[in-house]
Amino acid sequence: MPPRNWHELDYLRTGPARQQQAYAALQSAGIWSLLNEFRPTLAGTVPLDVDIASSDLDVLCEVPTPATAAFQALLRRHFGTKPGFALAQPVIDGFSTTLCQFQQAGFAVEIFGQARPVAAQNGFRHLLVEDRILQLGGPAWRTAVRQLKQQGMKTEPAFARLLELPGNPYAALLALEDLSEAQLHALVMARTAHIGDLLPGS
Repeated sequence: MPPRNWHELDYLRTGPARQQQAYAALQSAGIWSLLNEFRPTLAGTVPLDVDIASSDLDVLCEVPTPATAAFQALLRRHFGTKPGFALAQPVIDGFSTTLCQFQQAGFAVEIFGQARPVAAQNGFRHLLVEDRILQLGGPAWRTAVRQLKQQGMKTEPAFARLLELPGNPYAALLALEDLSEAQLHALVMARTAHIGDLLPGS
């Protein structure tokens, strides 16, 4: 199977019901066509099929610094009347970030823009690592991550707990990027044997 093109949305159309609903929500908002020049990419839990009812749609964008004002004006113009609309410019991971939130077709949408390629943004890097883990771990891992999230845990801490990674869970997951498939497979398989012991109520 060829590698998935995460920058496109076609994979959502044939996925589980929740992914199909996400596709419809994103299409009805026109996000991909409106923000095409900023290379919108869906990250977070929905692409990985580990989302829960409260999971939002995280859209990552590459926004060169000179284009920030135009990007924010575009967001206000097209989404400013959506329920829950908010626009802020915090510093995240050391980068000035455009953060836009609104509600669309039953989903909370969060558009995240930084002046670096999407592939270099932590949200996308986490997506790739987590996808590799889930491909190796199979349904048991999807179930376990979702169960931890239903108990209130964030996604990266949930993966870090199941992998028994010490320290900051966000940094610890990124540190797995350089593992070979054989090395990552060995780590996942070693934890799979007692994955149930790490879940609430065990």
